Amino acid sequence: MSSPAHVIRSDEEALAQAAEFRDSVLERAASIDADRVIPQDIVEDFSQRGLWAITVPKSHGGADVSLETVAEVIAIVGEADSSLAQIPQNHFCLVEDVRLSGTAEQQEFFFGLVLRGSRFANAFSELGGKNVGDLQTKLVRDGDEVVVNGRKFYSTGSIYADWIPVLAVDEDGLELLVFAEKNAPGLTVVNDWSSFGQRATASGSVVLEDLRLPASRVFPMYKEYDNPTLAGPLAQITTAAIDLGIARGAFRETLAATRASRPWIDAGVESATKDPLSLNIIGRLDIDIRAAEALTREAARAIDAAKPAPDEHNVAAASIAVARAKVLTTEVSLEASTRLLELGGTRSTLGEKRLDRFWRNARVHTLHDPVRWKNYAIGDYVLNGTLPARHSWL
Repeated sequence: MSSPAHVIRSDEEALAQAAEFRDSVLERAASIDADRVIPQDIVEDFSQRGLWAITVPKSHGGADVSLETVAEVIAIVGEADSSLAQIPQNHFCLVEDVRLSGTAEQQEFFFGLVLRGSRFANAFSELGGKNVGDLQTKLVRDGDEVVVNGRKFYSTGSIYADWIPVLAVDEDGLELLVFAEKNAPGLTVVNDWSSFGQRATASGSVVLEDLRLPASRVFPMYKEYDNPTLAGPLAQITTAAIDLGIARGAFRETLAATRASRPWIDAGVESATKDPLSLNIIGRLDIDIRAAEALTREAARAIDAAKPAPDEHNVAAASIAVARAKVLTTEVSLEASTRLLELGGTRSTLGEKRLDRFWRNARVHTLHDPVRWKNYAIGDYVLNGTLPARHSWL
C-alpha cells in the first residue's frame, strides 16, 4: 500500500465509486483477459477507493453497507471485468469471518488493516480429497505459535493480496482459519491458474511448508456453522453478483455488436437493429437480466433482514433466496454471453475483440458450485419445509 485508502461512508458513495471504477477499466478489460493478469495500478485503484472496506462495521469506522449494496458493487465491477469482480469475493467473506469469529483484539487489528487498504485473498480449497470439505492441510500448535503444512488450489486473488488466510484442520479435526502475510516464510504463491476463463483471478496454488504463525491469528471457523450464521448466504450472493455482472457486460456488448452488424438477407430490413428475430432475442435477454437483478436484490434483502438476529429459519430463508438468484444468474450469464456471439456474427469472434471472454468467464465461474443442487434445495424447502444445509456453498 502506498498510502491509506479512502474510507467510504455510505451505500450511495460505494455505488458511485464502483461505477467510476468500472468506467475507468472498461477499455482495458480485453487486455486483462489477454495478459492473464490485472495490472497493479488497477488493483491499487480498486482497493484505494475504499471499495474493499465497505463491509467493515460502523463500530470500527467502516460504512457497513447493506448486502444489497455489496452485491450491486460486485455486479457493477463485473460488467467491466469479471476477474476484477472475483478477486475481492473471498475478501468480503473473510471480513465477515473476522466479524463472526474474531476476538475484540483481532477485530480491531484486521478491520483496521482493511480500512487502510489491505487486501485479503484465500487459501481454502484443495485439489483431491473425497469432496470439497475434505481438507488435508494440517495445523499443529506449538506454544504461542501454530505450524501449518499443506497445498491449496483455487486461491483466488492470491498474487494481488497482502494477507492470505489459510484454512486448516487441527489435531482434533476442527477447521481453523489462520491469517498469514503473503510474504511470510513458508508460504509460496504459485500463479499456475491455467483455466480458459476468469484468466486473471490468480486462482492457483498456495504452498504451505512449515508456515509458522502467532496463535493470536487463529480463528475458530468450525463455530461459524455450528449455529445459524449468514456466512454461507453471503459467500453465495457474491458469486451470483459476479455472474450478474457478466450478463450485464455481455448484454452491453450485444447491443453494440448488433448495431454494427449487417441485417440478415431474408429479414428484408435496412439495419440489423430492425431485424425482428434479433429484437426478439434482445427483448428476452433484457427481461431475464432484469429478473436476475430482482432475485439478487431480494436475496440480499433477505440476508440484511436476518443479520440483526440470525436464527435457523431466517438464515434458511436467506440461503434459499440466494439459491434462487444463483440459478437465474448462472443461466442468464451463459445465455447472454452466447447470444452476444450469435447476434454479433462471425466478426464478433475475431481475436482482437476478445468478446469470447464473456462466455469463457461465465462458463468457468458458474462451475464454482453446482446449481443443480440449488434446484434440489429449493424444491425440498418449498415442498417439504426442509431447511438447507449450512455451509459455504448454500
